[in-house]
Amino acid sequence: MILRRFICYNASSTVSSIAPSPKKKPLIFLGSPQVSVSVLEALFNASNAPNSSFEVAGIVTQPPSRRDRGKKVLPSPVAQYALDKGLPSDLIFSPEKAGDEAFLSALRELQPELCITAAYGNILPTKFLKIPVHGTVNIHPSLLPLYRGAAPVQRALQDGVPETGVSLAFTVRKLDAGPVIASKRFQVDDLIKAPELLSFLFSEGSNLLIRELPSIFDGSAKSKAAPQDDSKATLAPKIAPDEAWLSFDQEAFVLHNKVRAFAGWPGTRAKVVVLDEKSGQQNVLELKIMSTRVCKDLEIQDSEQDYVTFKKGSLIFPCRGGTALEVK
Repeated sequence: MILRRFICYNASSTVSSIAPSPKKKPLIFLGSPQVSVSVLEALFNASNAPNSSFEVAGIVTQPPSRRDRGKKVLPSPVAQYALDKGLPSDLIFSPEKAGDEAFLSALRELQPELCITAAYGNILPTKFLKIPVHGTVNIHPSLLPLYRGAAPVQRALQDGVPETGVSLAFTVRKLDAGPVIASKRFQVDDLIKAPELLSFLFSEGSNLLIRELPSIFDGSAKSKAAPQDDSKATLAPKIAPDEAWLSFDQEAFVLHNKVRAFAGWPGTRAKVVVLDEKSGQQNVLELKIMSTRVCKDLEIQDSEQDYVTFKKGSLIFPCRGGTALEVK
């Protein structure tokens, strides 16, 4: 009898010690450009932690496009990163539209508990938003409700804001208008450019996301998320290529902010006339302006308003109000 009890006790102990771990919650990530990769990397790292409760079950990204000056059709940076990490290609989706029925059917089969978006680049219809159990959460590089839209970092720099930030918000049908789970603000250096700031904000947004994931999965994030004040909302519309031109009848700080904002794409350009005083011949040059500084210790006289001058390896452009822009 004692021996039998001993054997039963050990058998039950062995069974409990090898009990299967709880199934991880499926998470779907949506993103496309290089800045989104930092978010996906953070999710992969967190999902591989010993105490992780979720797994990256699939990727949604923009279809392959021509890059390297149009010579090759390549997957998006997010898709390439996922492939390099060993995610099966049948779990990487690139629908033309997020409302495609074949795509939505495949997504439902994965039974996602949560979707995360970071610069995905497609509008998400209602029938998509109804699929994940805990909703869809977006990393948006602004302090919502400020700068809702496609180009929040660029428009903030163009406006010369002294601070900006990153927000974690639930996705609703209205553009970037969902309740905000958390946000973090940062001071903006007056020389930082859009690509650098964009990368920084998405990196910080990744940290914010990983911190808040437990509350999103247990449902408490929905109760604590703060509704946005629509009366304070500002828009950040997509940048058009023809916005790249600089007009020197504006003040220097306006042009400097534009150069910072449009660095990367579409860049900024200016036209100057080179005059040969001997022959009177004029040649128009188109310059790509890459780096500038406002000349705070230089005043342009009325007689100099039409002339670009040289100073220590830089071009000095006269601007409105007697201000000057140093093109470095």
